This record gives sequence, structure tokens and C-alpha cells, in this order.
Amino acid sequence: MTDDDRRVEPVTLAEAFESFDETWSPRLAAELNGQAVKLAKMDGEFVWHSHPDADELFLVVAGSMTLELRAGDDVELAAGEMAVVPRGVEHRPVAPEGADVLLFEPSGTANTGDAAGDERAADVVDL
Repeated sequence: MTDDDRRVEPVTLAEAFESFDETWSPRLAAELNGQAVKLAKMDGEFVWHSHPDADELFLVVAGSMTLELRAGDDVELAAGEMAVVPRGVEHRPVAPEGADVLLFEPSGTANTGDAAGDERAADVVDL
């Protein structure tokens, strides 16, 4: 283990969200125990998808969003609220007025899960 691996670095969420403008393009804020902490700006509707092998946590930092669920009631989230979408549950994040969201999921999880098409994105940009 190198000294860099043992460094503890704080992340100021407000500053981190201010460092990028792209929507639906998560930024990697941290990794721990095989999990990724990602920050994403959401605006409008994302694609319907699921993550067959991964639960996904959504924590709204600013704004509000809806987790639309194909097989259940939609979940409304305001700033300071969170929800976990269990693995395999088809969902679509929607944020008509925009939202800053912290995501927690296994490292390497594509933000579009099992959705096909040009919008599929597995790569996450570091902050």
C-alpha cells in the first residue's frame, strides 16, 4: 500500500457539483470496498433500465426527483431524502426541474444498466 492509498481527502459536495455542468454523466467522488460514490446532475427524463446484479442508492442533495418504477408506485424524493432501487427493478430517474444526486452502487456499474442504445455509458469521469 502506498502513502497515496492511505490519504484521507474530504469532498465538499457543493463544490464538487459546481465543478461540472453535464447532466446524466456521473462523476466519481470516491470508492470504497468495491463500491462507487458518484455525483450526478439530473435534468429531465433518463432511460428506463435496471441493474440485474446491483442495488442502487439515490440521495438527493439539491432539487427533487422521481424514481419511476415499472412494477410499483413511483417514489418522490426531495433534497435530503434517499431511496434504494433493488437489483433487477426497472426504473427511470426523472427530474423535471433538475437535481443534484449522490449515487452509491458497485464500482463499474453502468449508469444505464441493461438499457441498449447510444445512451449506454459505463465510464465514469473522476471529479
